[in-house]
Amino acid sequence: MKNIIVATLTLFIIGLMAYTASIGRAYHGGEYSRVIDDIGSNENTQMQRATPEVAPLEEKSDEEKDSEQLQALKDKAGSVGDVKVSVAYKSKCSACHGANGSGEQDGRKLMGPKLYGQDADKLYKDLIDFKAGRKENIIMKGLLINTTEEELRSYADEIGAFSSQVQE
Repeated sequence: MKNIIVATLTLFIIGLMAYTASIGRAYHGGEYSRVIDDIGSNENTQMQRATPEVAPLEEKSDEEKDSEQLQALKDKAGSVGDVKVSVAYKSKCSACHGANGSGEQDGRKLMGPKLYGQDADKLYKDLIDFKAGRKENIIMKGLLINTTEEELRSYADEIGAFSSQVQE
């Protein structure tokens, strides 16, 4: 009995699919897809009517298109390329704080906070506090457990100099 019910429902569903495909494929740009344009508020339709028509753009050469794409990538990267960082910073800090200390990578917030623009003395004090356990962060404590105070000072000085490296 169960098999008969399942077979009947399967045939019914296949029949509905065939019927939908035969009447114009509403979800694939057929005549019934125009209904979707009508859905929405009157503001949207009024705004569409009020927008002036834009003249078609001139066709650009492949070189110009490539140049624009490259510039878009450079703009997206921001000042990351302008900040020179040490191998030590890359290995210990950049995964959580970003390659330039911004706390972001590819427009997404990273785990660590923004370091860019902070004072080197404040950063050094914070690093000492993380290492001593006065500030709680298990990742920072694990990263700093075997570092000397001179290394902490060099990290703080390097990060503190980030803002002076970038030309705005």
